[in-house]
Amino acid sequence: MEVIIMPTAEKAEQLAAAIIADALRQKPNLTLGLATGATMENLYHKLAEMNKKGELDFSLCKTFNLDEYVGLPAEDRNSYRYYMNYHLFDRINIDKRNTHLEDGMAEDLEFECAEYERLMEEAGGVDLQLLGIGLSGHIGFNEPTSSFSSRTRAVNLTPVTMAQNGPYFDPAKGEKMPTRALTMGVGTVLDAKSLLMLVTGTRKADIIAKAIEGPMTSMVSGSAIQLHPDCTVIVDEEAAAKLTLKDYYRSAFANDPKWDAYRNI
Repeated sequence: MEVIIMPTAEKAEQLAAAIIADALRQKPNLTLGLATGATMENLYHKLAEMNKKGELDFSLCKTFNLDEYVGLPAEDRNSYRYYMNYHLFDRINIDKRNTHLEDGMAEDLEFECAEYERLMEEAGGVDLQLLGIGLSGHIGFNEPTSSFSSRTRAVNLTPVTMAQNGPYFDPAKGEKMPTRALTMGVGTVLDAKSLLMLVTGTRKADIIAKAIEGPMTSMVSGSAIQLHPDCTVIVDEEAAAKLTLKDYYRSAFANDPKWDAYRNI
């Protein structure tokens, strides 16, 4: 695992965007695993701006999202399909037939999850999986006690996740946050050829320290990234506050030739 500490959230997002952009330039038919949440919004807007300027081409790209709420139709403003369309897909030259999210309205959720796994395999697997981390320690919606070998499935959301995501739903408009979601499993995530985790902000400092430097445990599914042979974690100074090896991470980034092209971001 490589941990990169950037001075601000803006710089962290710029670095993540640059890494994704380079991966897409090197492989135009890249299969991207995507994440949602507030942390990703500025990152997606940066990628869209590159596309608008002609610096990036998504026409051959395929995408698979980590998760989707159970019971929300795609057109619901709180669905992750809506989120992805709004923040990225409607802003870039991607063929939406190549953008995949689990169907939270499927009648047979078990079949839907198996089909999602099949589609990823048919696409050749995920080349680069983008990740955030929730306050419960989850990647995707792999809540505490999720097996590291778990596959795409339906899960129940924890009170911590309900509290974190609940404010996006407006009860005055009759909106109620679902208690269940479909998510790639931890094992599914680890199957990706490379992982890129982006974490910013003070409130994530405790949990990202546990994921990076704590024991690997199903109580923090994000700690499974320690098992992956090609994982990069980008944090800003606020999120890095509880890390104990900050000097080492800074030295590694400053001296490893693989990061030469990225240090002036």
